[in-house]
Amino acid sequence: MNRNRHGGLRLVTTTALTIAAAAALTGCSAEGGSDDDTVGVSLIVKTTTNPFFVSMQEGAEAAAEEIGVELTFAAGRQDGDEDTQIQAIENAISRGDKGILITPNGPGVEDALTRARDAGLYVIALDTPPSEPEAVDITFATDNFLAGQRIGEWTAAQLGGERAVIAMIDLFDDKVVSVDVQRDQGFLDGMGIDLADDAVIGDEAATGQYSGGEYEIVGHEASDGAEDGGRTAAENLLSINPDINVVYTINEPAAYGAYEAFEAADATDDLIVVSVDGGCAGVTAVTEGVISATSQQYPVRMAELGVEAIHALATTGEAPEASEGLDFFNTGVELVTDQPHEGIESITSTEASDVCWG
Repeated sequence: MNRNRHGGLRLVTTTALTIAAAAALTGCSAEGGSDDDTVGVSLIVKTTTNPFFVSMQEGAEAAAEEIGVELTFAAGRQDGDEDTQIQAIENAISRGDKGILITPNGPGVEDALTRARDAGLYVIALDTPPSEPEAVDITFATDNFLAGQRIGEWTAAQLGGERAVIAMIDLFDDKVVSVDVQRDQGFLDGMGIDLADDAVIGDEAATGQYSGGEYEIVGHEASDGAEDGGRTAAENLLSINPDINVVYTINEPAAYGAYEAFEAADATDDLIVVSVDGGCAGVTAVTEGVISATSQQYPVRMAELGVEAIHALATTGEAPEASEGLDFFNTGVELVTDQPHEGIESITSTEASDVCWG
């Protein structure tokens, strides 16, 4: 199944950014949004253990300082921590913030987001769309299906017709998160593997034909998006089939851990490891050959545009719009590899290092 998911980028922003007072950037502000002239925004990320979300925080803080937004920051204790995010949402409502930027840790936060919208806050999901679209006003994100497609297409070309023995290292096995599903299914689609239901992980045929030859999917394992989780997932899959030659990972921390497991098993010869993130450490891993290819996304851009959008709405009444042909605002993605293939658009790790994050 192939889908044209490209779209132009459109965002309504202010042209005049005159402010009367300097921004206050704090993780425990009790006053954000209490003044009618103050634009209070809460940024609520999944965790601060992943450089992706740390960079998002830095981007939001820089944008807030430039245009005079009072930013309050909160984060889950770990990926999947919904309770801490719910409390941060309730705090934003109590403060009277103008809006919330959030990378949802799961569907459990969505009722609280709906309450925030009912209270008049403008809610933008960053990176991870909610399972219930009506829980937010708009999503600013990487086209995660496309990100998966790009590393899948590259992998098929890199194999050159060789049998693909594939390890799928996903995010969760106990909850459904859209970014997890979209990257997994996008990768398989890019490989030319038929998807049974593109909203479900793991229901594709375990064996069959990809675009270049035969494939076998050894299994899907959860990593929680962490290095130790990636290592354990890879160890489990290697115990099932030691002949794995392709490793898909949900993100680069999981990729580092997976590679360590293959290195310990002396199984890195001709191993293809692909991922999604494009952080500076991940780009370096591409240069060093640990990661073969990655899809680079832009968390700083997501956060900057999110802050600007809520400020624009509060000061001019103009709301952001989805990218043409999509139901979200596409913040861009590029394939990064030092092993390019004709007909597959990519940038080198040197080029990616100029725009990486973390």
